[in-house]
Amino acid sequence: MSDTDSFIEEVSEEMRRDRLYGYMRRYGWIAVLAILSLVGGAAWNEYSKSQARAKAQSAGNAILAALEADDPQERVKSLEALQSEDITEGAKAVVSLMQAAEQSAGDDPAGAQTALEAIAVDGSLPEIYRQIASFKSATKSGGSLSMEDRRLRLDALSAPGTSLRLLATEQLAMLDIEAGDTAAALEKLQGIVVDAEVTAGLRQRATQLIVALGAEPDVLSGQN
Repeated sequence: MSDTDSFIEEVSEEMRRDRLYGYMRRYGWIAVLAILSLVGGAAWNEYSKSQARAKAQSAGNAILAALEADDPQERVKSLEALQSEDITEGAKAVVSLMQAAEQSAGDDPAGAQTALEAIAVDGSLPEIYRQIASFKSATKSGGSLSMEDRRLRLDALSAPGTSLRLLATEQLAMLDIEAGDTAAALEKLQGIVVDAEVTAGLRQRATQLIVALGAEPDVLSGQN
């Protein structure tokens, strides 16, 4: 390589370095911000998770403390006071469900039903809490709901894909028994027994009811 070519190459390399430094001076702050955003985002996520864990633990401790009272009415008051605390909507729903249970234990079925109805129609809550409240209101109504109203609510909860499908079907079978429709009750109970998602406890209850109604569970027939 001649001295001239070497000189030209050195000048070109110097120009490239100068151009690179110029880009860094002009746009380097973008890279810095990107790095800070990534690091800051990760730190914020960890902080948020830590705060959520702390809030959940605090809510759990407060609920346990509220349940320490001996009198159901005192427990209801303590749980009601938690609704104004800084807890998540899910935690508030759990508190409301527990409050309704304590009201039932304290001979206040009307208050329990009112609390459950409020949860069931609260669109801001996760669907599972609303379903649980609707299920409880249908099964623990204390006579405040007609059989038709209870059946309507349980029918909705027994639809495919719902979390309480099989439990609602069991209660529908109980309504059939109450109405004297043994055939309809057996059909529902047999469906529960052979369902792939049924729990051992629910299968046992359904099996016992089938036997009590004078029939043989399908699952046992298939094994014989």
